[in-house]
Amino acid sequence: MTDYSLSDDLSLALALAGDADLISLNRYLAVDLVITTKPDRTPVTDADKAVERSIRAGINAARPNDSILGEEYGTEGDSARQWIIDPIDGTANFLRGVPIWGTLISLAINGVPVLGVVSSPALGKRWWAAIGHGAWLQAADEEPRRLAVSGVSDLADASISYNSLKGWDEAGYLDEVVALSRAVWRTRAIGEMWAYMLLAEGAIDIVGEFDLQPYDMGAIIPIIEEAGGTFTSINGEVGPWHGSALATNGKLHDAARAIIGTR
Repeated sequence: MTDYSLSDDLSLALALAGDADLISLNRYLAVDLVITTKPDRTPVTDADKAVERSIRAGINAARPNDSILGEEYGTEGDSARQWIIDPIDGTANFLRGVPIWGTLISLAINGVPVLGVVSSPALGKRWWAAIGHGAWLQAADEEPRRLAVSGVSDLADASISYNSLKGWDEAGYLDEVVALSRAVWRTRAIGEMWAYMLLAEGAIDIVGEFDLQPYDMGAIIPIIEEAGGTFTSINGEVGPWHGSALATNGKLHDAARAIIGTR
């Protein structure tokens, strides 16, 4: 296996995200957007497929020995270096004209995400991180700035995004999320990748949800962790492989988990 520096891999991911933004933004609000329904009853658009094809082509050209896991086209290869792609996180928002959506690209080595890029052209923002390199945000026409989670240490002062009340209910955790909402200062359901990015920016303090896939979380984890936060499953497991997420500023993680409980 050819050795690549993490900086080189991050540069590639950022370039791939730039190409993806051109494709997705061109199809956003398009009157001829093609929408179909997958077997799991979730929507997919021609933009989702085109973005993933573009990213896969770029990875295959630049890192031909690496493997790929993508939402729309599955797994390719079996390398310990695996790129994880969500071409459009927030497809339902994308097709309804809600600007909270973005492309997620990460690289996991031996199952551990080591870099992540979240690019949201409709919001005019891109976030990225690599292990040991910090977490960063660049907004339109601004210089990149380093991210840091909040210093809130008391649940009573915390702001939480629970993302989907229905998701908590279907997972059997409705009572727990209600209990958590009573313990904190402010609750919102911001949703998709943006809630996690606001956590990395220090604007909110806790994000949690269920019914997730590795491509929903792979890019988010390095950004949260490099900003100083903590990311686990609801049950406290590390990595993007366990179907749920609890992300916090770190100071509130144990307190939030104590209310949510473990099953």
